Amino acid sequence: MAALKRIHKELEALRKDPPPRCTAGPVGDDPFSWRGSIEGPPDSPYEGGVFELTIKFPRDYPFKPPHIRLKTRIYHPNITPDGLICLDTLKKQWSCALTITKVLLSIQQLFSDPNPEDPLVPDIANQFKTNRPKFDSMAKLWTQKYAKPGVEPNSSSSVADDSQSESSGSESDGQ
Repeated sequence: MAALKRIHKELEALRKDPPPRCTAGPVGDDPFSWRGSIEGPPDSPYEGGVFELTIKFPRDYPFKPPHIRLKTRIYHPNITPDGLICLDTLKKQWSCALTITKVLLSIQQLFSDPNPEDPLVPDIANQFKTNRPKFDSMAKLWTQKYAKPGVEPNSSSSVADDSQSESSGSESDGQ
């Protein structure tokens, strides 16, 4: 099976030369189901956080992109509360030449440079464009709350509630 061969090749490449501040590998014995993590980039509001994700490879990988979902809550205009990531390389810009290493680095880059012009969360995108200090403050707060090592990636606090109270203009700190 071509997909399995490609996945094993990428896993070997990850082990030999892991990307900076990123990890990924299979869950148990299923080579099509991986877990990974991305450390928040330095000099970003996500610095110091560890963001966990799941990676599901389709049976026709690499001809179709992997399905990646962030499990750690994040305050970001391009990532939904459910962990869906708006990244062209995971959709219409996917190419067989891309690897999981390149995808992880692209997600990490999205943390450094959000794209408010193509948001999945319009309220956060608007805040990013109109009140960057407040956006940075909220993103740092959420990183402290949800992305610190030892914190459950999907804690029971509701990000949707946090986002709603923030976007409605309340003085809530999101907790």
